[in-house]
This record gives sequence, structure tokens and C-alpha cells, in this order.
Amino acid sequence: MSTFAQSVVPTHTNNPEPWLINDIGRLLVSCPDRPGIVASVSRLITEHGGNILSLDQFTTGLDDGQFFQRTVFHLPGLSARRNNLERDIETDLAGEFQATWRLTEASKRKRVAIFASKTDHCLLDLLWRHKRGEIPMDIVMVVSNHADLADAVRPFGIPYFHVPIIDGDKTAAETKHLELLAGNADLVVLARYMQIISEDFLDMVKVPVINIHHSFLPAFIGAGPYRKAKDRGVKLIGATAHYVTKDLDEGPIIEQDVVRVSHNDSVSQLMRSGADVERAVLSRAVTWHCEDRVMVHGNTTIVF
Repeated sequence: MSTFAQSVVPTHTNNPEPWLINDIGRLLVSCPDRPGIVASVSRLITEHGGNILSLDQFTTGLDDGQFFQRTVFHLPGLSARRNNLERDIETDLAGEFQATWRLTEASKRKRVAIFASKTDHCLLDLLWRHKRGEIPMDIVMVVSNHADLADAVRPFGIPYFHVPIIDGDKTAAETKHLELLAGNADLVVLARYMQIISEDFLDMVKVPVINIHHSFLPAFIGAGPYRKAKDRGVKLIGATAHYVTKDLDEGPIIEQDVVRVSHNDSVSQLMRSGADVERAVLSRAVTWHCEDRVMVHGNTTIVF
């Protein structure tokens, strides 16, 4: 039986993974919980000549639980030996434990496309962190339904694509989006992209989509949420980063945070505090996804 554990705050929050070099693999495994899973994963990696650097695990319950494990390991010549390793993972884990699994190489950074509208704080924060090497990703493009942020993006050397929505025709815009993304991105980030993503787009894009929004939802939906919050005298404001699904703002949550405010704060002060927490929450969610720390279970997530 695996260890049952609950963690409110991921232990890696202030401890980013340092092993972004060649020959570092990440193996994520999920299966019905039963004895021997950890031993089998460890034995498999060892038999292929790998050395485990870190191992995190979680089960949803002691009886009939679902087991999750993230293993980081070093294996010389990983790229060349990957096919054999994947063959044995499929036989030993998928076959014996009915496991689903994903193997990635840390040195192969995820290609990220950022969608934005006119608000720039989340977009510029991600661009800045990318430039400083704080998030293990390659930003391949910025896509916007407005041209307003083109000048702000230009110094970062990232391609900027203006795809306007003409006469309300979102289908034509999404068709262009899919053409831009096809084979070029591993993740789409909605950095305050103020458009609803259609179910057809989600079905066709074939990569995860992460969104950021203020945590007033659903209490303060629609325009002017900070004015509504001020009028209600809120004491906490926050933000939520989640995967996008066909159900609006109801996808699996990756990260959340709040800041305390008071009656003394003006609407503009609330907006500044909200922008700060949105930046922090989105950057953590994107980082954890790019480090393969997030595993989805139904409509929730396990974040190692």
C-alpha cells in the first residue's frame, strides 16, 4: 500500500527543480492503488541504469484509492534509450497495474503560446520570467484580438499575431488560432484573454489550456468586478489558475492565492492588488505545468 498523504501547500513552492539538464527524465504514473507500485517503478528505472533523484506520491484513499506518483531520475543517454524504457513501462506498469503514464525529458522545454487582449500585467510577467530563465518554457508566440500590446512584446523578440474578431465572427478567429498553433505549441496560456474559448477549439487544439481569473467568480461575474467587490466591502481578493474545459471557469484548479484588503482601499488599489496576485498565481501554475508537476484527477489536480 502506498503512503496516504495530504498536503495543503506543495513543498516545491519555494524550491524550484534544478535539474533542467540532459538525461533527466520525469515519469508520472496513475493507477488504482495497490501494493508494489513504488517498488515496480523503482526497479524498472534501476534496471535501465537510472538513478532516482526525487519521488513524490499520493493516494486518494486507503481503500479503493487512486494512486499518483511523480519520479525524477537521471539516466545517461536517455533520449537514445527512451524507446526501450517506454516499452518496459507499458509492459510492467500499464500491463500489470492498469496504469496511465507520461514520460518527459526535462531538457525538452515546453513550447508555450500566450493569448492576451488589452490588459498586460500577466503577459508581461510571463515574458519577463521567461527572459530571466525562471520558467522552463519557450514562448513561441503571443496571440491577441487587439494590436495594443504589440509594442510591449516587441523588445522580447517573441512573434506577435494580431487576430481580430471581425463582426463577431469568433469561429474565423479560432480557425486562424488553430492554424498558428498546429504543431507549434505544447501549452496555451490565457493571460487575461477576454474571450470565451469554444468547445470546438478545445476539442481541436490538442494541448492543455490554462486560464487566470479573479477569484470573485461567481459572485462578481461580468464587468467591473473590483467595483462590485468594493461596494460589497470585501476583505480578501484573490486569483485562480485552472485548466480550461467546456464548462466556463469550472476546470481543474492548479493554484489559488489571496491578499487581504480593507475598507480603506480604493477601487484602483484593489485592482493593483488583484493584478499582483494574478501574476503570482499564473506564473506558479505555468511553472508547475512546465515542470510536469500537475496530474489531473477528474475535476481536481494533484500538484507535486
